[in-house]
Amino acid sequence: LILINCLYAQTPYEIIRRSEEKIKGKTSYGVIEMVVSTQEFTRTIRMEGWWVGNEKALIEIKYPKKEAGNKTLKIKNELWMYLRNTESLIKIPPSMMLQSWNGSDFTYDDLVRETNLERDYDMRILSSSDTINAALTWKIELIPKPETPVAWAKIIYWVRKEDYLPARIDYYDERGNLVRYMEFYDIKVLHERKLPTRWVMYNNIEKGRKTEVRLIDIKFDIKINDRIFSLKELEKR
Repeated sequence: LILINCLYAQTPYEIIRRSEEKIKGKTSYGVIEMVVSTQEFTRTIRMEGWWVGNEKALIEIKYPKKEAGNKTLKIKNELWMYLRNTESLIKIPPSMMLQSWNGSDFTYDDLVRETNLERDYDMRILSSSDTINAALTWKIELIPKPETPVAWAKIIYWVRKEDYLPARIDYYDERGNLVRYMEFYDIKVLHERKLPTRWVMYNNIEKGRKTEVRLIDIKFDIKINDRIFSLKELEKR
């Protein structure tokens, strides 16, 4: 099976495309728990999310109570936040896409899927024999295409040969420093789809800090009413 998969995916673009499709789909809806951990505290956020490719996204916080009803909306290249307690709508400028989302180690870019790896990066396979968490992988280097405004100066992406699921992703800044890395654990089948259900982003700058995303439930390639991706709907409870 691994040999057949290797023959099928001849280029790094095909490998990355298949890996991204495995965890994103054309559309998706999920119930997600995010746990932010530092040496001083642990904080849990529960949310619902709706995504349509890289074009549209809506994320609503359900817990903790004081933040419940806060929403993040993306339509193409525009991003807004709605704060329920103050009933205020804030437009997020592109310069803030790299900022932390809700104090986590994930950025706005991560949550709303602004970056399209296949579109924005040049790729090459560095190795076909690396092992990550006991899985044989492809190790692929991603470098931004000239004049492409992206978050990271370099990404190293490991993809499992067995099933094309991501195994690990490293994120580097312009100075070549490893800023953070994400590893994927607890592979399960949810609604007939095999995928990792724990995604842990480790902060490589602030030691002892990490953010874990747990997929409580998620469905792919479903029909989503386009009406929910609007400013008018954003302010509804």
